Amino acid sequence: MKTKLTLATRKSPLALAQAEQVAAHLRATLGVETELLKIVTTGDQRTEWSLEKQGGKGLFTKELEEALLRGEADIAVHSCKDLPGELPAGLAIPGYLPREDPRDVLVLRDGVETPRLIATGSPRRRLQLAMLFPDAEFTEIRGNVDTRLRKIAQDHVADATVLAAAGLRRLGIGGWKGASFHVLGCEHMVPAVGQAAIALETRAADVARFAAVLDARTYRAVTLERAFQAALGGGCQTAFAAHVAADTLWFYHHEIGLRSLPLSDAEIDAPVETARVILKHFGFQI
Repeated sequence: MKTKLTLATRKSPLALAQAEQVAAHLRATLGVETELLKIVTTGDQRTEWSLEKQGGKGLFTKELEEALLRGEADIAVHSCKDLPGELPAGLAIPGYLPREDPRDVLVLRDGVETPRLIATGSPRRRLQLAMLFPDAEFTEIRGNVDTRLRKIAQDHVADATVLAAAGLRRLGIGGWKGASFHVLGCEHMVPAVGQAAIALETRAADVARFAAVLDARTYRAVTLERAFQAALGGGCQTAFAAHVAADTLWFYHHEIGLRSLPLSDAEIDAPVETARVILKHFGFQI
């Protein structure tokens, strides 16, 4: 059994922070050495692309998965919300680190109470924000977390943007000069599938080695969320969200709006069937 593991990761500050968390966890639980294989993905290279128009799922994962398939890496570390609903043949997800705060954060430029121009490239965020701020207009924004914060607080390209609470926390950003942070509860903004979960992807033959040292609670919740994603074929161009919080499903789709439903343990443990039944209840043809 290998005593040194190579972790494939994107080069962004947030991706590296997440990869370091995974590396530390594997060193502590498996007693292995680790090294990072830093890769620039298509999504990182094409900063001018609209993720919505290009179909963003896979743009930040494909090159990491290719490193796994070539045997250059043992694990690929992803923000779970970047993962497509279907993985390449031969690869699988053994699990996740414990999930952090899954909520989104509204970042308002100082002096703004009600934003008129909101910068986000996410249809999920845009349509839910439109329910909160019906008079707002929207523009796209790309870049790392600190770049987006500077664009709002210093460059004034828009009145507001939205960032994931977990990403801000992992980068140690609790505030930003020129802007204020406002956490959005699930009743106002349903998080993306897998939001705040750091996913490990590996070759199918290696799943058992890693699954035992990862977080079972996060795995159960995210597996159900991803079952909705797979059933609907959701990607970055789809205004859809599903989040499992304890015994509640929070769900958003542009056709039906924002909903919540109670969940039993049995339903969480049967993700494919539960997603099918609930989507049928909501009126989707699956």
